[in-house]
Amino acid sequence: MTAAMAKRIDLEMRGRQATEIRDLNLDNCRSQTVEERLKDFLSLESLSLINVGLITLKNFPSLPKLRKLELSDNRIQNGLDQLKGCINLMYLNLSGNKIKDICTLEDLKMLPNLRNLDLFNCEVTNEESYREEVFKLLPDLQYLDGFDKDDKEAEEDEEEDEAENGLDGEEEDDDDDDDDEVVEVSDDDDESDEEDEDELDDEEEEDDDVQVVNIAGDEDDEDEVDEDDDDEVEVEEGVGLSYLQKEDLDEDEEDEEDFEPGEEPEDDEGDEGDEEDKPKAKKRKHEGEDGEGD
Repeated sequence: MTAAMAKRIDLEMRGRQATEIRDLNLDNCRSQTVEERLKDFLSLESLSLINVGLITLKNFPSLPKLRKLELSDNRIQNGLDQLKGCINLMYLNLSGNKIKDICTLEDLKMLPNLRNLDLFNCEVTNEESYREEVFKLLPDLQYLDGFDKDDKEAEEDEEEDEAENGLDGEEEDDDDDDDDEVVEVSDDDDESDEEDEDELDDEEEEDDDVQVVNIAGDEDDEDEVDEDDDDEVEVEEGVGLSYLQKEDLDEDEEDEEDFEPGEEPEDDEGDEGDEEDKPKAKKRKHEGEDGEGD
């Protein structure tokens, strides 16, 4: 096997086992012969070897489940009997090869399920009565180069259906098995989901308890803070009142110190002087009157 094809096969496998591969595309991987490693792909249903450079089909592996084989644009001339191990092959594309004679196609009689054959762009298509001869040689063939016996073109969907019909029964069985596995897995998933939900509920309850405790603690702290604030306000009010009372007392003391006994206000003295003057004026008036009488 060439390095390019080996690398391509490993890439297409993607870590899977050869027996798990159903579709393998090795287009443009240059090789003149079919590699022996392909014999391990026993579950293969579709194989594509387009433009690989094959000159012979010698040692082509027996692939009992193979339904579709793409061999176009190679240099194959004969040796189609090497495909006899692919008894369920339904679609074979040999277009663009070096097949020249109709007799070369007789080996395809060993493929009882072959329904679609493509020889487009092969020299054999230039022979007279080519289509009639091929349909006569292969009576179970339905489409040749994309047309049936009545020159009715096959639709792409029909070609694919022809290549896949042989697997319907097996795929249905596989699907049933897969459905059973899916149901079992889904049951396990439901149980695991329920367990996860229970765990989440427990965690949420614990979180709620913690939050309640925290809220209660916060409320207590707020009450303590409020009480401390009230005490500070009362102390400040008491200090303020005592300070004001002290100021009033100090003012009274200052007034008492300024006042001395025996002293009279200046206004009072003026009033007393006026009162003393009034009797004197009256006395003088009487004296005047007495003088006039005399």
